[in-house]
Amino acid sequence: MAIKAYTYFVMMIKLKLHLLFCFLLPGLFAVAQIDTTPVFKGAVKASRQKTYSNIVKNSIIKNLSLPLTDSTEENWEDAFYAMELINYKQLWVNEKIKMAFDSAEKRSTGFQRALMELAYTNYTAEFKPNINKLFLVTKNAKVLAMCAEYLLRSDKSLKNIDKIGSVILKRRIEDFDNQESASLIQYELLWPIMQLAEKESYKVKLSPGKLLNTEFLKGNVVLYSIQRKNRNYPGIIIVKDTNGNFITTAPNKIFSLTQLARSITNMPGYLTNGNTPQGIFRMYGFAVSKSAAIGPTENIQLTMPFETSVQHFLKDSTIVDSVWTPELYERLLPDALKKYHPLFGTYYASAIGRTEIIAHGTTVDPAYYKGQTFYPYTPTQGCLCTKEIWSDINGKRIISDQQKLADAVKKAGGADGYLIVFEIDDQQKPVSIDEILPYLKIKQ
Repeated sequence: MAIKAYTYFVMMIKLKLHLLFCFLLPGLFAVAQIDTTPVFKGAVKASRQKTYSNIVKNSIIKNLSLPLTDSTEENWEDAFYAMELINYKQLWVNEKIKMAFDSAEKRSTGFQRALMELAYTNYTAEFKPNINKLFLVTKNAKVLAMCAEYLLRSDKSLKNIDKIGSVILKRRIEDFDNQESASLIQYELLWPIMQLAEKESYKVKLSPGKLLNTEFLKGNVVLYSIQRKNRNYPGIIIVKDTNGNFITTAPNKIFSLTQLARSITNMPGYLTNGNTPQGIFRMYGFAVSKSAAIGPTENIQLTMPFETSVQHFLKDSTIVDSVWTPELYERLLPDALKKYHPLFGTYYASAIGRTEIIAHGTTVDPAYYKGQTFYPYTPTQGCLCTKEIWSDINGKRIISDQQKLADAVKKAGGADGYLIVFEIDDQQKPVSIDEILPYLKIKQ
């Protein structure tokens, strides 16, 4: 009986262990296998189609079907932005735009700017006469600049450049309703024109090696977004740690990712919603955006000079100055580049009013830009954007250069330092890491 009791006891122990293995351990395993991949349901094929249809039917057709009055200006502005976003062009739309330009002079400044954004984004020279008319009478410096940039882009002859420049120079600051920023806008607008007249030997030229050396801003994590003058071609981003060493993925293999610094409008960086301006940004922290166009991948927070205090931007609590000046900003630049105007882009853009430029991923449908030189990358309202691909079946994130960038920044020491954007040249092709290596004195 004792043997039978013992045998029974052993069998019961084994049964309990079996039940534990069958029911408890799979549960523990399931917990360990929870999928944390970010999801964007808007990427599902049916949702993409619904979004596009909604933009066309409601944002564009419905809004432009309303008569243009003071009370419907915002509806038309929404339609303008929607057409920029999806690159929407139709003959009937052209007629609506002509109608808008016919009464542009008596419209609000917000409407004029929205109209000019659309014209600059979707049309090369179709509305040149209408825009020239607005250019000659507007009392808003930003509208003046947008008109001038359109006219200069449509006709690059020296005769036209001289004509546009003369009109701008004759306008007095007192003529504008936003006098505080008018002088800065005029300066940024006239700078490229003045450069044409300046002797080549007098020009301060970019020396990439002065920025890409180990001593520049040492003690900070530094991100370099290296771009072409033509922002239709993507640039690259590389990361330097607090010791001045560039992050690598293998021995002597520099970490780099493709990054687009082009806005939807492709306007100059000093204008709101223009391309990412050149110059230095203060980098401070990560965040997750609530914007459906940016998505759930962590972004890198950036500020320009006039968005924050002198002390925070320069990382120096002993500074007593509270008012920004170019001399304060240039403290961050190498001596050889303190007079290199393009690197003051963030300074002047923020002084004029630009804000909220960050480095982020994207959930925008790349199909909107198929055929563009930057496809499958998606333009923004002026931020720095990396490629992300989301499943059209379940919305899961498949590819994320943005997450790779965030991880590289953490490896370098965290998001506390600087990001600098500069244009290396005007070659008509994407920037490659091989072009940058000679400045880093590294062989791959």
